[in-house]
Amino acid sequence: MNKAQAYLRHQDSYVLVERHAPLVKRIAQHLLARLPSSVLLDDLIQAGMIGLLEASRNFDGSKGASFETYAGIRIRGSMLDEIRRGDWVPRSVHRNSRTIAEAIENIEQTHGRDARDTEVAAHMGIPLHEYHAMLQDVSCGKIIGIEDLGVSEDVISAPDHVNGSGFDDLAAARFQSDLAEHIKRLPEREALVLSLYYDEELNLREIGEVLSVSESRVSQIHSQAMHRLRARLRDWHL
Repeated sequence: MNKAQAYLRHQDSYVLVERHAPLVKRIAQHLLARLPSSVLLDDLIQAGMIGLLEASRNFDGSKGASFETYAGIRIRGSMLDEIRRGDWVPRSVHRNSRTIAEAIENIEQTHGRDARDTEVAAHMGIPLHEYHAMLQDVSCGKIIGIEDLGVSEDVISAPDHVNGSGFDDLAAARFQSDLAEHIKRLPEREALVLSLYYDEELNLREIGEVLSVSESRVSQIHSQAMHRLRARLRDWHL
């Protein structure tokens, strides 16, 4: 690439960043509504701008995707990376999350059906209200979500068959297909909460209104659904 080409490419990147800066704020505000109050909007925007800058430098229009679609993925990924680097969740919450997933896995392997709230609590040797409190803590800490299973949110409404090329693409496609199938097999209410949250982009309060339950109960249902998926996908070494 000669100097003239490099200059033009730099100018193109600048225009893309300037034009799509509002997209960063929009994505940041959307994410912020689902995160604890300790996460600041400015931090998300700063991380998102880095993602937008990287997207402007690496975008290849010949691949078929629009820049906004490509940039949105990079912006959101950059924000999530920043959130994970600044993990505010106590170790006890991480430990409880692993324990819940293991309990669900053991119960479902033993009985060959969905594990119930009461069974998970009994397996862990704690009262049901304490188990629900753990689910709430994990959900508020947002340490387990669709992104943490290794895919983007659109897996909720992904097609049944995904084509990939190359070993990494094939593995990713198979994992996404497997995850989509497990989502379909979730208990009805858990599958509905995931669909409303990730696909319809409703917040917890709005989902609670749909289901006629409290916002905290929706948070618990979401958390249990994610732990159930983690337990059922353990063979993927999550």
